[in-house]
Amino acid sequence: MSIEISKTHELLSQAMDYRAARQDMIASNIANADTPYYRPRDIRFEDALVAKERELYHDNSHELQMAATNEKHLKAKEQEGSRKPTIYFRDGHMARNDGNSVDLDVETTEMSKNSVMFNALVMASKKDTAIFKGVIEASGRLN
Repeated sequence: MSIEISKTHELLSQAMDYRAARQDMIASNIANADTPYYRPRDIRFEDALVAKERELYHDNSHELQMAATNEKHLKAKEQEGSRKPTIYFRDGHMARNDGNSVDLDVETTEMSKNSVMFNALVMASKKDTAIFKGVIEASGRLN
């Protein structure tokens, strides 16, 4: 059983999980820099986070509602596909003679950007938790 601190905390937690998965994937690309015919992979999770945010905050203002003029009309089916991160091959770089297309400059740059984003999420999570900790401590002083 876990205690829900806030909706933002759950979103931050999922974003940190995705950033950690991306860090592992980039590290795998770097580790396979000398593997013949290896194609670097990446993970796209922004769409999954937007879907999670809409789920948490019930923001349906951007969705077009389907009109039902008859009770026998079929109900709209919710799209589940965008709620999971997408793994894809990051191509666009020239493959070497051995067919490997890992570019170490690109991988280290992506790893650095991902680390900065992960650290920003950790700091935001700490700040979110500190707000509730302060409220609990202040309510304890009132008794």
